[in-house]
Amino acid sequence: MTARRDTWQDERPAPSWLGDVAAGVEAWTAASGRGGPDGPGGTERSGGVAPPPDPVAEGPEADAESVARTILLDQLTGRARSRRELHDKLRAKNVPDEIAVRLLDRFEEVGLIDDAAFARTWISIRGADGSKALARRALAQELRRKGVADEVVKEALAEVDTDAETEAARALVRRKLRSLARVDDATATRRLVGMLGRKGYPPGVSFAVVKEELAAAERDAPDAEVPDTW
Repeated sequence: MTARRDTWQDERPAPSWLGDVAAGVEAWTAASGRGGPDGPGGTERSGGVAPPPDPVAEGPEADAESVARTILLDQLTGRARSRRELHDKLRAKNVPDEIAVRLLDRFEEVGLIDDAAFARTWISIRGADGSKALARRALAQELRRKGVADEVVKEALAEVDTDAETEAARALVRRKLRSLARVDDATATRRLVGMLGRKGYPPGVSFAVVKEELAAAERDAPDAEVPDTW
């Protein structure tokens, strides 16, 4: 590539826009069809020198199916994704829907797309045993936003251990309590229950865990009725 650039520069005078990005972009844009390097003002703006030829840009357009396949493989590098996520990405890249559906079906057939496996992996990463310690309700909301079918979500969440979920809630409360040492018990209770609620824990579980952990820390949780709705 260096030899090619040097040859081009040796054969032709250096353009006036060399080192000026804005002027260079204008010259290349003109050369690509808006007047061309020899069109109205083209060579004048670029100092009489057109950009070097680009065989890739001048070659045939890439096959839409090959482009779509590359997009899918790039998206699946590093982590699994739901079928809906991948379909949305192809649509954003203007891949024709017929091609998108055919490739997504093929990727499902060979196991590269598997919403059930994706749901289980998502739960293991963000659930009770994962970094976010989310409860089932929050996990279900996330998976549905990613286009995973309700039936698949329910089956995956059925595998979540209730005891592990409760222990995760306790761990969250203990960590948060460290920053609430100077807060009165009523305020601490409200904040702790609210935190668990945002992570999807049911009201009954949230109030019970908070009350027990406050008692263990020799603090009092005020009596509170569990709301009918969360």
